[in-house]
Amino acid sequence: MKTVLVTGGAGYVGAILVPKLLKKGYAVRVLDLFMYAPLDLFKEYEGKNLTVIQADLRDKAAVKKAVAGCDAIIHLAGVSNDPSSDLDPDLTRKVNVDATIYMIEEAKAQKVERFINASSSSVYGIKEEPNVTEELSLEPLTVYSESKVLIEKYLRSHRGSMTAVSIRSATVCGYSPRMRLDLTVNILTHHAVKKGAIRVFGGSQKRPNIHIEDITDLYSQLVETPAALIDGKEYNACGANQTVMQIAEQVQQKVGAEIPISIESTNDLRSYHISGEKIRRELGYVPKKTIADAIADVSNALSDQKIANPEDDCHYNVRTMKRLLEA
Repeated sequence: MKTVLVTGGAGYVGAILVPKLLKKGYAVRVLDLFMYAPLDLFKEYEGKNLTVIQADLRDKAAVKKAVAGCDAIIHLAGVSNDPSSDLDPDLTRKVNVDATIYMIEEAKAQKVERFINASSSSVYGIKEEPNVTEELSLEPLTVYSESKVLIEKYLRSHRGSMTAVSIRSATVCGYSPRMRLDLTVNILTHHAVKKGAIRVFGGSQKRPNIHIEDITDLYSQLVETPAALIDGKEYNACGANQTVMQIAEQVQQKVGAEIPISIESTNDLRSYHISGEKIRRELGYVPKKTIADAIADVSNALSDQKIANPEDDCHYNVRTMKRLLEA
């Protein structure tokens, strides 16, 4: 049995990934501060090859303990998204860069076989090219995307004998037990279901998205992918590239044709099309889910009260970060 450490395992993506790994027969360790999720998030899996370590990624003793004896690490933890990172850039660098570098070095010292790094498609910045491939230059525009670039480069050049790969994920969408309602598809669906209106800022911007089931399938697949195929590489992971207006129209089709779409101006007109050709060609990875699937999942979860209080701060990274920083 392989032991897999998932940092940020109680986060939006981790809450779906951890049960998948357990069901595949792995022993799983979760290292997470539990800022957004309750400590009993994985209650049904207690005693089933799951170890939960509640700790900050900056806690070197906790990281050392979590890494010891692991075969693979899936690194999801960090200050996530641009607005959250902008609240405290210094904290972002300490967590996303300094603490991650320490963990990489500890993983090498502990003879961890594989390090799977969750990066972001935001590392490319704004591109004029119609299709953003892995060969294009990295031009990060924010402290968050800069941190992702720094770790990609560090991991590639300092991985030693440890197999390492970085995944430049599109924006994730769909339902998770640790729900996020601050992501484009999820936001628009939430507003349609609970507020009876869809507000679109701009609308012409093309944004890449990937269903949460697809990205977690990819991470679990990478635990077993032959090392020679992935070592020292970076891959885009994208399900669909659609404009914000196209997403809004799909939400309207799913939730109710009578729901109005209002368009408001925005200064954020970033628009880019992420290519998933390299990962399809080299690893045979093709996402199975669609944005429409994610809309249906979130809509159903809201209607069925699986998301008990959609306005709770725990569903919004920036709100939670701001509250904790001000405390």
